[in-house]
Amino acid sequence: MARNCSVAAALGIVGEQWALLALREVFLGVRRFDAIQEATGAPRAVLIRRLRTLVDSGILELRDYREPGARTRQEYRLTAAGRELQPVLTALMQWGDKHLAGPAGPPLAVSHADCGAPVRAVLCCTEGHQLPDTGRGLIATPNGAGAGRQAE
Repeated sequence: MARNCSVAAALGIVGEQWALLALREVFLGVRRFDAIQEATGAPRAVLIRRLRTLVDSGILELRDYREPGARTRQEYRLTAAGRELQPVLTALMQWGDKHLAGPAGPPLAVSHADCGAPVRAVLCCTEGHQLPDTGRGLIATPNGAGAGRQAE
């Protein structure tokens, strides 16, 4: 029997290349379909389906816009739930920068707008203790009760 898992449920929505790349673009301020398609290289029909799933799942929303002299069109905006995916994308980028970036280094640097320091995704408990990136020190407890399993 398959495990009841929030990771699996989340991957059912965002766990596909074109969905994550579309989200990357919206986080970077690209909101219009044609621009998202151009930046990602996604096939049109596939991108339409992925964006529809993200909208139907409450991660993106469609908003009307109108340029002077043109008809009203729609663009994609992050919802509160969508904005909460920023640490996930940052962690994926961080991992890719560490393990996959070529000799020229990472293609994008992310910094804090207020102070300019580099931004990093970290594991942290609600008491403020930072955990290693390896996940050591985590205990997973099914349904929030009972004996958990500690990460190796």
